[in-house]
Amino acid sequence: MSWTPEPGAGTQAVASTADRRWVGFRTIVIREFSRIVRIWGQTLVPPAITATLYFVIFGSLVGRRIGEMGGFTYMQYIAPGLIMMSVITNSYGNVVSSFFGAKFGRHIEELLVSPLPNWLIVLGYVAGGMMRGLLVGLVVTVIALFFTRLHVEHILLVCAAVLLTALVFSLCGLINAIFAKNFDQITFIPTFILTPLTYLGGVFYSITMLPEWAQHASRANPILYMVNSFRFGFLGVSDVDVGLAFAIMLLAAAALFAASVWLLERGIGTRE
Repeated sequence: MSWTPEPGAGTQAVASTADRRWVGFRTIVIREFSRIVRIWGQTLVPPAITATLYFVIFGSLVGRRIGEMGGFTYMQYIAPGLIMMSVITNSYGNVVSSFFGAKFGRHIEELLVSPLPNWLIVLGYVAGGMMRGLLVGLVVTVIALFFTRLHVEHILLVCAAVLLTALVFSLCGLINAIFAKNFDQITFIPTFILTPLTYLGGVFYSITMLPEWAQHASRANPILYMVNSFRFGFLGVSDVDVGLAFAIMLLAAAALFAASVWLLERGIGTRE
């Protein structure tokens, strides 16, 4: 006697799997958002204070001596760079601390043995990092409005640049957390690599001010392309080709996402 599956059984199974995955993804995102809001004194206040100091010291005091840059006041010129800098550091910092905390607390194992595919786990943590980066970016934008007028030339480019940048550095933070074995290793890259690259990425100056050899060296810095694509969306000026900048960000996001999923599939840093 042959068994015949009930009509619609396959569709119900697919729907059930999709529902479970959605619940799991939503749970990770809600947990990450709750963590950001719960410790707002650590996640939102310090970047706001830092940005205010940058605007006061560099924008008001130093900016008066520098004058215009790229046809804009110095305050207007550095505002997009400061917003992007806050997005970069906070997107990275949220994921690296959250994922490493899960490893350190040993509850990452419960997530890895769940029915959730690894690519969805990656997306959940990355979504949390992007949320913090965008929230802090919004806070810094509001602060910037107290110091200067922000004129937006291309709103779609502004949104695309900030989303891609937050995505790229959330993935970078996840990879750092996967390889990290102690708390020192999650602070090494932000301190000794990310911070120097950010300061040398055109946040406070145009690379046209540099000697020719330094301009060529600066073009090897990926953050330069992110900052300038974002600045182009606001002011319509850029030191690099904007199309190339978006191509670099898209390729970096795809490569880092694939690498993150592969590392989780192999259990590197999580099952050792």
